[in-house]
Amino acid sequence: MATQLNKPGNYEETAFEMETLTDVESPYSLVVWNDEVNSFDWVIQTLVEICHHSTEQAEQCAMIIHTQGKYAVKQGSYEELKPMCDAITDRGIGATIEVMSNS
Repeated sequence: MATQLNKPGNYEETAFEMETLTDVESPYSLVVWNDEVNSFDWVIQTLVEICHHSTEQAEQCAMIIHTQGKYAVKQGSYEELKPMCDAITDRGIGATIEVMSNS
């Protein structure tokens, strides 16, 4: 309960309803893995064509993948990410779908 001031000296108790978020809109991540086989250009082209990244975004992702070993390049539902993951792996690039942590 919260107290709301209607007029000076007059208080009215007002109940506020709260909704609890129970569903996470994007509970999955599409993770692309580094390897010693695929070129930067091929990974960038793939991210642009499959994930619809801008060239700049794809370049940044490729650099993070290279330096960190992997990177979550996209978040979304499993149904949205599965075809992208399959298309990336069909091009010879390592990719997985991972459940996002709640932390």
